[in-house]
Amino acid sequence: CCCTLANKILMVLFMVLLIFATLFGNLVTLAVVLGTKHFHTPQGYLKASLAVADLAVGIFVVPLSVYAEVYLMVTDSAPEWTSYNSQSVSFHPCNIIGPIFAGCTLVSITTIFLLTIERSIAVLRPLHKDSVITRKRTTILIVLSWVGSFFLAVCPIVFSSEIALEYNSCSRMCNYALGTIGKFPSQAWNILLLFPAFDFTLLGGTVVINIISLSSIRQHSRRRKHLAESESQSTTKPTFSDIKAAKTIGTLTVAFTVSFTPIAVFVVGNVLGNKWCNFSFFAFWILATNSCWNVIIYSVRDQKFRLRAQ
Repeated sequence: CCCTLANKILMVLFMVLLIFATLFGNLVTLAVVLGTKHFHTPQGYLKASLAVADLAVGIFVVPLSVYAEVYLMVTDSAPEWTSYNSQSVSFHPCNIIGPIFAGCTLVSITTIFLLTIERSIAVLRPLHKDSVITRKRTTILIVLSWVGSFFLAVCPIVFSSEIALEYNSCSRMCNYALGTIGKFPSQAWNILLLFPAFDFTLLGGTVVINIISLSSIRQHSRRRKHLAESESQSTTKPTFSDIKAAKTIGTLTVAFTVSFTPIAVFVVGNVLGNKWCNFSFFAFWILATNSCWNVIIYSVRDQKFRLRAQ
């Protein structure tokens, strides 16, 4: 997976720009959510959790790739630790960075799923919204999502001696890989497939819930055009802000599904024996760019967020 010096420079510039975009966008999100009383809601807490997960990618994951690639360009040789996997040395940077990237990706997926559930309740059961969705329950779910996601992230290296972490010269990231065994064992195959299986289960559920919510919104919009609703009837319907927020979460779901699908395809292909070097680079970095999409979506879809961020 070689490239010219010009391509390497462009790649490093892309990584550096991604760091700044991720840090700036998610710090703005945290400042708006935490600094504005209007956003001190269950939905706001979930958006803050999503921003922290994205922020971790910009602070820990991408800078390591920048360091490795700049070191390679300057010295014409890769850092020594990139030549070994985590089973070959006592300490390997990927032992930390790999689970962080995997864990934050899983946190993002579970958070989007929780945001979808929260919005679906607001749209489908508006009278029960305040009693069902509370800040305390949301905080508990956020903590559980972080604990569960990082538990899944470390499962491959904790429960299988056949899986290691390495800096992959194709993806330019820390990836899970086969350790010292030359033949891919079925147990390791099953453990690595746990990631796309879990992710697509949640994403599939998220898409279905979004379709149901958006269908309800469409029916409500049609009904509102043809009928003059009484005051008692309108109280059982979702508010305009709830409808707007549901559409925003739907956009987030589509964006994350698009960015995650290539990596899921790569993981399945990889465990089946396909290297797909160039494809792996684009798959992993398309997923990484998702860390700076959220603030753009909020700014476009949410007028209150946009005004507060200015």
